[in-house]
Parts: sequence; structure tokens; C-alpha cells
Amino acid sequence: QYFYNYRITSSDFRLELNPQTEPEYFNHSDEKDWEITFVDTGQDTLKGGRIKRIEKYIETDLFHLTYGDGVSDVDISKLVEFHKSHDRIGTVTAVHPPSRFGELNLEGDLAVDFEEKPQMGTGYINGGFFIFEREIFSYLTDSENCDFEFGALKQISRERQLQAFRHDGFWQCMDNVRERNYLSELVNSKNASWIKWE
Repeated sequence: QYFYNYRITSSDFRLELNPQTEPEYFNHSDEKDWEITFVDTGQDTLKGGRIKRIEKYIETDLFHLTYGDGVSDVDISKLVEFHKSHDRIGTVTAVHPPSRFGELNLEGDLAVDFEEKPQMGTGYINGGFFIFEREIFSYLTDSENCDFEFGALKQISRERQLQAFRHDGFWQCMDNVRERNYLSELVNSKNASWIKWE
């Protein structure tokens, strides 16, 4: 609905209740030339099945894939360059997860600093920004029960076909209201490192 009605929801407009008249738009300065294909992959379909069901719409040998609930300042051009530098089916962005709880910095019994959700310095997790060759589709089925992480990703990693691009910068998932509020605060204070501020 958001994209289908994008011109209306992002503009002032005049509408005459006459089926022969098109709406007239004003103050629509944020014109996009995006091309978006929407695919109904089934409400209960697991991620692997969803990815397989979009195969016919992927026109290139190399393509990007993301979950859509992670925000990061990962350099996409460097990710592509890294992927092209090795001969593997896929590349996953490896990130440091934020701590689930705030972190206290102590000097003896004195709390000298407090961080809301610091980035962990050790250990990596799947950051959800991928690049794949078309070959990944041969590891998937269009079944509702085709899992992505415990199916295709596990298999290509065991075959040594999944390269990891280490990203030590900002990464945050948005799985709940608290995380949404945290990310909104970063945007409102212009501290969102994933946005190019003008």
C-alpha cells in the first residue's frame, strides 16, 4: 500500500471526483525512479521457499539479499568488491551484535560511564546483508518448509562456498519497539551513521 500509493502519500494533491480527471500533484520533490517487483510468496512460507519463489524475477547472475529488519552502515560497494574477489556462491556480512543490556564502565565501585546498547567487540553473527550467485537457487525448493539458514546456508558453508565479509561498524536489528525507538532517536538526533546527511 505504501509504494502503490507513494505519490499520494508523499505529496499534496488535488482530486476532482470525476473518473475522467487525473489527480494533480504538488510539492512532490522526492521523486523516485525505483523499480519494485512485489511477489506473494505465501504467509507461512519459510525464507528458503520465499527466495526460491522469486528466482524467475532475478535477471542477473549476482544479486543482493537482505532480511529487511537490520540497519547498518555497511559499505555495499566494498561488499560487492569483496564478493567478486573470491570464487564462492555467497557472501554474508558478519557483524558484532549490540549487547542485549546496557554496559557499565566501572572504576572500582564507581560507575564512570553507561552505554545503552554498545556494540560487542568479540564474536560475529549473520548481519543479514548477502550477495549470491544464481547457483544458490539450486540449494532451495519452493516448498513452504524450505528453511534458508538451516538449509542452504548451512549446506554451502559446509561446502566452503560461503565467504564472510567482516563489518565492524554500526549494525542494529529492529525486532521490537525498544529497538525501533532507539533507531528513531539516532535519526532524530542526526546520529544515524547509515544515512548520508546533507
